[in-house]
Amino acid sequence: MPVVLRIDGFRFFFYSNEGNPREPIHIHVRQGRDEAKFWLRPDVRVAYNDGLTARALNRAERLVEDHRDLFEGAWNEHFS
Repeated sequence: MPVVLRIDGFRFFFYSNEGNPREPIHIHVRQGRDEAKFWLRPDVRVAYNDGLTARALNRAERLVEDHRDLFEGAWNEHFS
């Protein structure tokens, strides 16, 4: 499970086995034991949230928007 970024207590990553067929480009985020998943295209949006507070989820979404190019590059490098 490649970790792409650690910032503000969040760990952004994706799973190496992302389904068959592979799901569209996205990033997972963990804070402690809580996890959420964000689709990156066409716009950043929450795919699911498992335990993040509204405040933490909003902060994570802003970080995903700020670092979307980094996440897409890491995804493309890993899966190509």
